[in-house]
Amino acid sequence: MKSHRPTVADLLSMKGKRQLTMLRVETLDEAEAAETAGIDLVSVPPALLGPEFREVAPTCFAFPGLEYGDYVTAEEYMRAAFKALKAGGDAVYCAAGLSTVRRMREEGIPVCGHVGLIPSKATWTGGFRAVGKTAQSAFEIWRQVKALEEAGAFAAEIEVVPGDVAAAISARTSMLMLSMGAGAGCDAQYLFAADVLGSNRGHVPRHAKIYRNFAAEHDRLQRERTAAFSEFAADVRSGAYPQQRHLVGIDETELSAFLTELERA
Repeated sequence: MKSHRPTVADLLSMKGKRQLTMLRVETLDEAEAAETAGIDLVSVPPALLGPEFREVAPTCFAFPGLEYGDYVTAEEYMRAAFKALKAGGDAVYCAAGLSTVRRMREEGIPVCGHVGLIPSKATWTGGFRAVGKTAQSAFEIWRQVKALEEAGAFAAEIEVVPGDVAAAISARTSMLMLSMGAGAGCDAQYLFAADVLGSNRGHVPRHAKIYRNFAAEHDRLQRERTAAFSEFAADVRSGAYPQQRHLVGIDETELSAFLTELERA
């Protein structure tokens, strides 16, 4: 088990030595479970960060995501990045242009970029589909990786890229390569907690592995929730709730005095 939260330098020193684990978590319960399970890296919405997050996940290296399109200028990205780091983040995920990555790196902000299938820019690569299946497109991913590296990013998510391509690229860059559906030749394996837990009710990507069926449990809890609400409503209508034990009592003498004053008023 981890005894302390790793630094960027710690992570880079692990490159090529062992596979790191990474999850996208969106609640404090998920963050606490990731910490207890020994997950190395977590991607989080910036709003999740704060003292409570660090209390439940003290040793997870956290990447708050600066969502593409929420910010425009490099200054806006930097302001959001500094806010996220101050709140307990360790590095920021950023799919903005190289000039923005470079500007943040100049200020010492650790940046994780994104190559391969980038959901916010998928229109340029043919939609939500694998990228890098031809020599030309694979080399374009390599070019983007080197550009990110030169701009100062220390890591990059590589998404839905053939494993052989991703492995060759990872072996030729100093950046930490975070694989989402890009094989074991990278430095970390990254999945969404919603997929791991089976709570995702939308499209389940091919690279996802479902370990539990939380959707069925959520359905069961919803049925129980509805039943409990219905029973409460029925009790109110029938007079079964509230009972005397649900009420605050008052001494008879005090009640009598109050009612006397009320009549006078």
